[in-house]
Amino acid sequence: QWRLVESGGGLVQPGGSLRLSCATSGSGFTLDYFAVGWFRQAPGKEREGVAYIASSDGSTIYADSVKGRFTISKDNARNTVYLQMNNMKPEDTGVYYCAADHALAGIATDEYEYDFWGQGTQVTVSS
Repeated sequence: QWRLVESGGGLVQPGGSLRLSCATSGSGFTLDYFAVGWFRQAPGKEREGVAYIASSDGSTIYADSVKGRFTISKDNARNTVYLQMNNMKPEDTGVYYCAADHALAGIATDEYEYDFWGQGTQVTVSS
């Protein structure tokens, strides 16, 4: 069974950094032909897309709220996608999910395009 597994969440002070990881689980599950997105859901709010990376050329898209602070990257050899989060703010608090979209090219920003989801990891930014 193919799954995604997130890790790296936790408690961080404002201005601090965290790096989230999203790894594949299951025989034959590689990210070579999958675009990957990171989404987050704050308490009482709808889930929103944060950052995306294409399968083909590594191009990326960021939400305006995280542009310049977050970086998404992909290590195909490790079948892992990372989300480096710097200069974090309290409004970054939420459950972070990674998701994979089977796409040979391009990036989908609509979460309904995504085929596989992780279980989520909690990120709390607080002093």
